[in-house]
Amino acid sequence: MTRPSFRFPDGFHWGAATSAYQIEGSPLADGAGPSIWQRFAHTPGMMSNGDTGDVACDHYRRYKDDVQLMKALGLQGYRFSINWARVLPEGTGRVNAKGLDFYSRLVDELLENGIAPNVTLFHWDLPAALDDRGGWLNRDSAHWFADYAEVMFKALDDRVPRWATLNEPWVVTDGGYLHGALAPGHRNKYEAPIAAHNLMRASGAGIQAYRAHGKHEIGVVFNIEPKYPHSDSAEDLAATRRAHAYMNQQFADPALLGSYPPELKEIFGDAWPDFPADDFKLTHQKVDFVGINYYTRAVVKHDPQAYPLKAVPVRQPNQTYTETGWEVFEQGLTDTLTGFRDRYGDIPLYITENGSAFYDPPVAENGVLDDPLRTNYLRKHLKAVHKAIEAGVNLKGYYAWSLMDNLEWSLGFSKRFGLYHVDFATQQRTPKATAKLYAQVIESNGSVLDE
Repeated sequence: MTRPSFRFPDGFHWGAATSAYQIEGSPLADGAGPSIWQRFAHTPGMMSNGDTGDVACDHYRRYKDDVQLMKALGLQGYRFSINWARVLPEGTGRVNAKGLDFYSRLVDELLENGIAPNVTLFHWDLPAALDDRGGWLNRDSAHWFADYAEVMFKALDDRVPRWATLNEPWVVTDGGYLHGALAPGHRNKYEAPIAAHNLMRASGAGIQAYRAHGKHEIGVVFNIEPKYPHSDSAEDLAATRRAHAYMNQQFADPALLGSYPPELKEIFGDAWPDFPADDFKLTHQKVDFVGINYYTRAVVKHDPQAYPLKAVPVRQPNQTYTETGWEVFEQGLTDTLTGFRDRYGDIPLYITENGSAFYDPPVAENGVLDDPLRTNYLRKHLKAVHKAIEAGVNLKGYYAWSLMDNLEWSLGFSKRFGLYHVDFATQQRTPKATAKLYAQVIESNGSVLDE
């Protein structure tokens, strides 16, 4: 019997990803303004262990060394985000030349080392000055974002081949406006759909600005978590549809179909606004690609007490779970990619994040930390990606999350996703076995997975 080959198509793009507040540190350096995450992290009781991004991975000062880590892996691309307030301290108007110069130098360093920059304009860190003006609840936020995007396009599009407007808008609204676990820390069911809608208006306005100034590719990044019913009961099936609409369609539908799924009105009830029809002309812009972030699935059960979905995830017996409580379920990645293609058409896709948080041993052997659970996660999920390609999904590349351990938002430094281990006291980077495997995957274009 012939063993399957996991070699990827020629030209498949291999990269790794990070985000600004999670790794950069120096959040107020060289004239930068504060972001909502700078403010949130310094609010007592909001962060695990009182951790902040004040130093994080010190990437703002160590970026040249970090690019060498990327080169050692053989990365073909690096996905990173811009700290909006580093470039526009007040969110609009005055450009901070030193902040903009940091990203220009980072792009040049990447290109000098043969690594293609992939820039995300908004990865959750809204300037605090704009939050003071209502943040994503203000309809003007779409125009603020477009103006900021235009600054970045004019500065970097000559060297950046791929842009994304937003990263995971669902997390921004669910964590930041509905449940309060993430910045800006609001808990208001009336605010959440407004913020979500304005985020998608902003994405559309950013794409319009790119069409006027850009010469390469622009898209948007969604986190997708496939939902499976706990049983065949009518209640569980309906709960699964609500959960899927809320997390997976609430943002992709207005961007790619120009409408919202009907389940959202059922979920939010009187908190669901009557949005102007013309808004969907703005949200529904042509994208060059969509980025998909995948970590896990949810098995869904009806629960009339669960707010606001009347649905809860059910933990599965005899399965491996990561330290963030996420089930390791690689088939969900194949299902996500084929399902996305079936609903939205043959749009070029990238896996823009995929990874896992597991315990790392305290001592390296031969300069490498052994992390078998994370290595197993990577191997299984890359095979699931290959399976989707065989099923005809137009998948162009894969970015591992994350290049290195970093600030896992309100969980602080307690969860480690990195290919490289970071000792946050000394800033020493140490490769993990997963990094070694990923380098072999890149070098062989997946053939190492045949073994």
